[in-house]
Amino acid sequence: MRLLTTHGGPFENPTVQRKRSRTTRLSKFSRLLFSEWRHLELPTRDETIVVAVSGGADSTALLLAITELIAASKLSLSVVVAHLDHGLRSSSRNDAKWVSTLALQLGYTPVISHIKVSHIARNESDNLEQAARKKRYEFLANTAKRTGARFVLTGHTMDDQAETVLLRLMRGSASLGLGGMEALRPLEGSKHVQLVRPMLWARRSETEAYCVTRKTEFLHDEMNYDESFARVKVRKQLLPLMESFNKRVVEALSRTASLLREDSTALLGLADNLLSDSIVDLEAADKTKSDRPRLNVNILAGAQPALRRRALKQWISAARGNSRRLEMVHLKAVEKLLESGRGGRTVELPGGFIVKRNRGWLELRDEND
Repeated sequence: MRLLTTHGGPFENPTVQRKRSRTTRLSKFSRLLFSEWRHLELPTRDETIVVAVSGGADSTALLLAITELIAASKLSLSVVVAHLDHGLRSSSRNDAKWVSTLALQLGYTPVISHIKVSHIARNESDNLEQAARKKRYEFLANTAKRTGARFVLTGHTMDDQAETVLLRLMRGSASLGLGGMEALRPLEGSKHVQLVRPMLWARRSETEAYCVTRKTEFLHDEMNYDESFARVKVRKQLLPLMESFNKRVVEALSRTASLLREDSTALLGLADNLLSDSIVDLEAADKTKSDRPRLNVNILAGAQPALRRRALKQWISAARGNSRRLEMVHLKAVEKLLESGRGGRTVELPGGFIVKRNRGWLELRDEND
């Protein structure tokens, strides 16, 4: 990464900042963050929170705005600054030191970790982006556990949301995927920790402007300009083209994602009911080789496809522990098992799981069973 230097030095002394906050109004950026904070019903005091900080404008703006809210007595929280060095660049250790210095200057505890994500991706036969994401969330979950935090905050913005929607659209995702990123959801790998994205209302240009207003440096990652990454290509090529048709396309995509999430929430509730109706009572029926519930083929076959696929995804995800790499093509293949009365057919799923039709039931098995 390289620094974007603003006027007045990289940091402002926290004591000076607190004194200044008593005589000046909150910035518009911090007011909007606090409004979203209350909307999400996040704690305002007597809690520890983990803030994921890469050093870029978005996460730096999030940390600075939280600092402003604490200084103004809107929040009274213990803040842990978490940074994972993926080891993808020779300068990444300097970035980690920069984030650590920022955290200490603001009076927060930094938690810094270093990995070689390229080695991990190669050993696990995963792509670089997916491996980095997986390890980043594992690190955040572990940091939350060690510090007793129930909330982990990231600096994702409306621009990130628009990019996510377009990437999923090109993969052929259903409405659940096109709903984009949720502002609040359970953190992967931790049942008791919530992942919070409290800045999905903000544009990337706003986070940069806020850092400049606060006279604070932030980092630029040269990988954000590498168009060999699909997300960067969407950011640099596709979105500018779409903006030639609609200057507010980012806002439009974000609004569409919000509406689709609302629709998906309603459908997921109905899918839950279908799944409950389809599950075999293992105490009353012959047990399979595992305690994973079997599903009634006739009940599923008579259901609407939109509900059936959601129910199947929930069933499979519960057994696997996640829904990673589970695509629509897999769900449609499982659906085909419902079409004929012949048993014994199977569908292989990512992660070493198999769905088998056994007469009037669907069974989910691990290849290692």
